[in-house]
Amino acid sequence: MSHLLAIFLLLLVGWFWLDSLRAREIATEICKVACAHRELQFLDQTVALRRLGLAWRSEGLRIRRVYRFDFSEEGVGRRSGCLVMRGLVLEDLSFGLPAQAEDR
Repeated sequence: MSHLLAIFLLLLVGWFWLDSLRAREIATEICKVACAHRELQFLDQTVALRRLGLAWRSEGLRIRRVYRFDFSEEGVGRRSGCLVMRGLVLEDLSFGLPAQAEDR
């Protein structure tokens, strides 16, 4: 019985690891496209996980991930944005810019 539990836990950890990699790839692509759309430079071509939790919504229990990414407005300086994903779906994307700059 304990062997089955150990195998189940290993499979669960493997699934979580693969799901996290996929979510990070999707988040990176979302940031690339959003920065290009707003004529911003996406720095480091990566996003970093800041927070991990669970979210209960009408569609059920989902993993909620909060990522941070860096961008530059005109190649000068570095600013941070925030991206929130629930499961593999974008929940929120914020550049922390004034409203008219974010709507570009």
